[in-house]
Amino acid sequence: MNRIKALFGEKKPVIAMAHIPALPGTPRYQAQPGLEGMVEKVRQDMHYLIEGGVDAVMFCNEDDRPYSFHATPAQVSAMTRIVTELRPKSIPFGVDFLWDPIAALSIAAATGASFMREVLTGVYESDMGLWAPDAHQVLTLRHTLNAESIAILFNIAPEFCSPLGNRSITQRARSAVTSSTPDGLLVSGLMAGAEPDLAALQEAKQAVGDDMPVFLNTGAKPSNIVQFLSVADGVIVGSSLKMDGYTWNPVDPRRVQEFMSKVRSIR
Repeated sequence: MNRIKALFGEKKPVIAMAHIPALPGTPRYQAQPGLEGMVEKVRQDMHYLIEGGVDAVMFCNEDDRPYSFHATPAQVSAMTRIVTELRPKSIPFGVDFLWDPIAALSIAAATGASFMREVLTGVYESDMGLWAPDAHQVLTLRHTLNAESIAILFNIAPEFCSPLGNRSITQRARSAVTSSTPDGLLVSGLMAGAEPDLAALQEAKQAVGDDMPVFLNTGAKPSNIVQFLSVADGVIVGSSLKMDGYTWNPVDPRRVQEFMSKVRSIR
């Protein structure tokens, strides 16, 4: 918990998503406007997020649909360029790669990111097939790269899938903390922009106590953030900050300001 507080410098920090358009080598990539156009699109979103007062941003290859467990060199090199060009100097930034944690950590280490987000525990049936992450491999790479300064947020209730087995969120949360030493846990809804049950968030937080941060990972809105932050230690937010609350639209500065006003009211 102390590490997360030191990193973000705020009670109940808000990490806003900087969604990157489809990268080269993926089905939805657009050769025009190409990388230059992608940089400028994300640059505008970044401007509105930082101006609106978010506490951190996280770059993510959100539009590389359908997602893959294995990043290509083209994706990694393009995303590294985009993050390097746009990394903020005034607030911390992180990296997420859907769904390759080795790529996420490699990009984070190369660009100077402070944190990353990934699914690193459990086994799931998912839209991408059977999902069996390997925390040992990722944490070993972090050590090899001398990148222990990069905090890793573990998503223990990920989107687009369901867990195999019958362990409860309490059991998964406690097991993740015991076996893998995450820097924080995340609880998500069924997909991007979807709310999880508040009870699931409460269960995870009660399971790990005050020493381990638990963040709301999806579904945050001005209408529900006060309730969710009565339980969660922070929030990752993307879709509701976009025009019309739609994931694939540009960031709406008015929505950012409204959201941050709600958060400040309870800090």
